[in-house]
Amino acid sequence: SNFPERAEALAKEIDDKDPALIGLQEVSLLRTGPGLNPAPATTVAFDYLQILLDALNARGLRYGVVAVATDFDAEVPGLFATGLMDIRLTDRDVILARIDLPLGLLSLSNVQVGNFATSLVVPTLGGGSLTLFRGWASADVTVKGKMFRLVTTHLEPLYPPVQVAQANELLAGPGSTSLPVVFIGDYNSKADGTGTSTYGNLIAAGFIDSWTQAHPDDPGYTGEQAADLRNPTSTLSERIDLVLYRPGLENNRPATFTVTNAELVGNTPGDKTPSGLWPSDHAGLVVKLNLESPTHGSDD
Repeated sequence: SNFPERAEALAKEIDDKDPALIGLQEVSLLRTGPGLNPAPATTVAFDYLQILLDALNARGLRYGVVAVATDFDAEVPGLFATGLMDIRLTDRDVILARIDLPLGLLSLSNVQVGNFATSLVVPTLGGGSLTLFRGWASADVTVKGKMFRLVTTHLEPLYPPVQVAQANELLAGPGSTSLPVVFIGDYNSKADGTGTSTYGNLIAAGFIDSWTQAHPDDPGYTGEQAADLRNPTSTLSERIDLVLYRPGLENNRPATFTVTNAELVGNTPGDKTPSGLWPSDHAGLVVKLNLESPTHGSDD
């Protein structure tokens, strides 16, 4: 999928929109080792996180890693032109933040990561099984003296009961706070209600969909392009990537968010890489929120 080339396109999206905080899902780490070796493969072939950070740095963009949640970690043998090798794929969810903002404007604390207790277990060809761990990362964010909790996650796409259970764990875990909360990520639950019950459950739990607040009549499709990312026209046909928010208490005062802008990136043919790849199989979602309290006004 030529991620180094796609990382350049992703870095351009970030450069154009200048977000203070970024949630990333499926941030792969690919490592290799001797074929059929029982020891885990350790030679890094592609670290998607480092490749993206390098592409951002090349544009003069300064982002730091706030949190990395390690999800499933699988290793299989493969026959290549150079012989038999083990290939190890580690899946991660990541929060990035700008580190070049004026002192006191943005700070982060209480950083946490975790895996869901409920995971999909699939059989392997050798008669064993593989647990597809999924996870989340969170941080308490202070902007101009006001605090909220940011959570990013990637929920199970293959088996609805597991996905629904993971969303419930999200609510009971990092979502269990009196602070205002922002959930971002790939939820694999269609926002039009035709898929799993996860989206509806999150809304019933008090979360508000930023996209529908900004664009009530726009489907806002975010998934998915063809697996090889070479489809000439977009095949985005479902909205499963979300920025949800829930009001809460900030300094013991009621506080909520208002949506000042929400837009998709990486979803038009002009966003493709020079070789014709979509930047990702999903569109990116960029949302600007104001955190408001009755007595203290609002901050972006």
